[in-house]
Amino acid sequence: MSDTRDIETLIELMARLPGLGPRSARRAVLALLKKRDSLMAPLAQAMAGVALTVKDCSICGNIGTAEICPICADPTRATGEICVVEDVADLWAMERGQAFKGRYHVLGGTLSALDAMGPDELGIPRLAARVAHDGITEVILALNATVDGQTTAHYIADVLADLPAQITSLAQGVPIGGELNYLDDGTIGAALRARRRF
Repeated sequence: MSDTRDIETLIELMARLPGLGPRSARRAVLALLKKRDSLMAPLAQAMAGVALTVKDCSICGNIGTAEICPICADPTRATGEICVVEDVADLWAMERGQAFKGRYHVLGGTLSALDAMGPDELGIPRLAARVAHDGITEVILALNATVDGQTTAHYIADVLADLPAQITSLAQGVPIGGELNYLDDGTIGAALRARRRF
């Protein structure tokens, strides 16, 4: 009888990914095994490479292969606007919409006592320092329209209240309970153009 422990371990690891349960993970692993040379080996090599080279941007929290991401390094993005997003997937969604030309601050989550996510873990003091010292004129709170997202937005607005930057939030187009990563590009663009003071 053959030993399939390595394959079962791979299935268990794949099942931890968002959107994949045990059955979907099993199907994915079987598909990879059928195409070991053309799909599985290059995928494993790419994953190993990314695991070694990926870094969080020291300024905004985006991910890339350098200490400073291409958005923060781009002088044309120094518009005086910072868009605050919950995670990198939301940043990518905003970039797909091609409506925002400023810079970002990636929180990495929302305020949550249960998950031990406080202001320091989200880099809120770092955001306040950027706003105070980098000539920021507007902070756009582009957080998910969930209870946690809006609680975090209100907290950030309170922290930044005494600084000279205008605080705005996304307006129409973002449904209550919706998440930026699942919106189409047109909706994100319309919501960004119709932002209002927070």
